[in-house]
Amino acid sequence: MQVRVTVQRVTRLRGLPRDKKFALWVDAVLRGAGYRRAAELAIRLVNEAEGCRLNREWRHKNYATNVLAFPAKLPKALHSPLLGDLVICAPVVRREAAEQDKPLEAHWAHLTVHGTLHLLGFDHQTQAEAHTMEAMEAAIVAKLGFPDPYQLST
Repeated sequence: MQVRVTVQRVTRLRGLPRDKKFALWVDAVLRGAGYRRAAELAIRLVNEAEGCRLNREWRHKNYATNVLAFPAKLPKALHSPLLGDLVICAPVVRREAAEQDKPLEAHWAHLTVHGTLHLLGFDHQTQAEAHTMEAMEAAIVAKLGFPDPYQLST
């Protein structure tokens, strides 16, 4: 399976994960979800202003959220490897990791996993969907060497 991840950095924050980390995390999601085809996606790392604007425009919520997923809506006959785009708001990720007392890299990995699962069609609108998606996230981040993102720190 070939995975191509393009990372766009449009935030001034330093200490962001390297492109190879994002590719590793996306690859882990695809393997964990049983995805066996070539895949391509873009990850855009943004500031709070852009994160808020996009969240307001697409979800009608006037605040910056941690990750937004924009699945590619292409005809199946096209057979494109394009999965879609993720937008991750770097300041929100940093703030959440601190507030939740989580290692910053673990939170980046989790949100990349979470967003990529959305691109693959997983959701958490119902309790059953949430249970399935959270279990997949926990298993994938565990394989990456990170703790369960849904277990509260003590």
